[in-house]
Amino acid sequence: MLLTFVILYLLVSIGIGLVAATRVKNTKDFAVAGRHLPLPVVTATVFATWFGAEAVFGISATFVKDGLRGVVADPFGSSLCLVIAGFFFATQLYKLNILTIGDYYRMRYNRTVEVITTLCIVASYLGWVSAQIKALGLIFNVVTNGAVSPEMGMVIGTAIVLTYTTFGGMFAVAVLDFVQMGVIMGGMLYIGYVVSGMTGGVAPVIAHASAAGKLDFFPPADLAMWLTFIGAWVTMMLGSIPQQDVFQRITSAKSAKIAVGGSILGGSTYFLFTFVPMFLAYSATLIDPAVFNDLLERDSQLILPTLVLTYMPVFAQVVFFGAVLSAIMSCSSATLLAPSVTFAENVVKGFFPRMGDHRFLWLMRATIVCFAGVVLAFALNSQSSIFKMVENAYKVTLAGAFVPLFFGAFWKRATTQGALFATIAGLGSWLMVEFLVAESLVPPQLIGLFVSAGGMVLGSLLPQWTGRPSPAPSLHGHHAAAQTHHVPHDGEHPHKPH
Repeated sequence: MLLTFVILYLLVSIGIGLVAATRVKNTKDFAVAGRHLPLPVVTATVFATWFGAEAVFGISATFVKDGLRGVVADPFGSSLCLVIAGFFFATQLYKLNILTIGDYYRMRYNRTVEVITTLCIVASYLGWVSAQIKALGLIFNVVTNGAVSPEMGMVIGTAIVLTYTTFGGMFAVAVLDFVQMGVIMGGMLYIGYVVSGMTGGVAPVIAHASAAGKLDFFPPADLAMWLTFIGAWVTMMLGSIPQQDVFQRITSAKSAKIAVGGSILGGSTYFLFTFVPMFLAYSATLIDPAVFNDLLERDSQLILPTLVLTYMPVFAQVVFFGAVLSAIMSCSSATLLAPSVTFAENVVKGFFPRMGDHRFLWLMRATIVCFAGVVLAFALNSQSSIFKMVENAYKVTLAGAFVPLFFGAFWKRATTQGALFATIAGLGSWLMVEFLVAESLVPPQLIGLFVSAGGMVLGSLLPQWTGRPSPAPSLHGHHAAAQTHHVPHDGEHPHKPH
């Protein structure tokens, strides 16, 4: 019954995605859903994009091992990223009326900065999307009782997500996210209700976690531990801001007000709801300490699925795996779409400046297929945990893309030369420390961030040897609105040649 349900659920999801694909007429529909999404759908797609494999398996397993201190990056850093993006960037970026976050770097600086930051952004998605694919392989392996290997499960999962994402784009992602958010929340809350009945309620679980020190958030008075703690938090909080999936949800809204509200509501809902899988995983160690403590040492990502398959009735199993599949598929589709669209728009498109909109739409789709192949290969060969794959994903954008976005938005004196100094110095210093210094007291990505900021200031204040595009829009009030970048209708060229 469980396997039958999983197959039916996947077929329905593909069907919804293909129906949504009939609404995609041009690149604007494909990349930002035609900028027509209402507040409930924007909120749902923000939540569903982030509530994926790491939230269900990664965060919960890390919490059981390391407590709240271990999950400072996600959900604390990641949810704050969405709130910060909503408060400080949503309205201004929405007014620019552009397809990708890479377009902003070109408009504010130049083509070179656009390409470098875009490659940083695309590279950061490799670990995140691979984590979702790895989790799909885990699910297929568990629900088939080992008949489907994790590797084959990854291949099947990639093919399913790729099908509706390639045809339906952001519109299909948004529709499925809205449906899947209901499944995720209802399913997880129901499982929480069942599990709380097995532990004598929620309070005993919280009391046990508190007594075990799992609710201690801040590290002790140790400089190295504090720097590691801050590094993990900042990496997710700031490194996630210059991301296409965050940008897509902002610009898919019907209005700037909805863009702000959807980002903040989605981020807040995500933060609160990640505590449900944490509760479930920790409860497992109380229900059967011998089994689950042993599993914690061998593969902590199996705690939740083992709990459900061993101790839950079939109906609860169906509900749980329906919720998990919803979470992972919605996150996979969104994170597969975002880097592919960005790479097509901000790297490939520059080599074909006169390409029509219809051909560019098919270029985006071809890019998604290629990126999916790269991601699948990475997932099949990676030994990292789901949580670590996600946590490490944003180091590259923190070092190479955040400073040009932030300073370009809030410092009028930021120049193209400053942006080039920031990206090159930030990436170079991060990579050097990451791979050449065995034990760095300061996390390498934080060094990259500080060097990047210094490079921006120094490069902007020194005599300028590199040109600056005109006009160069900032995110300051009327000026941003005045320099709105036109998103084309079908058949129009998406932006002026550089």
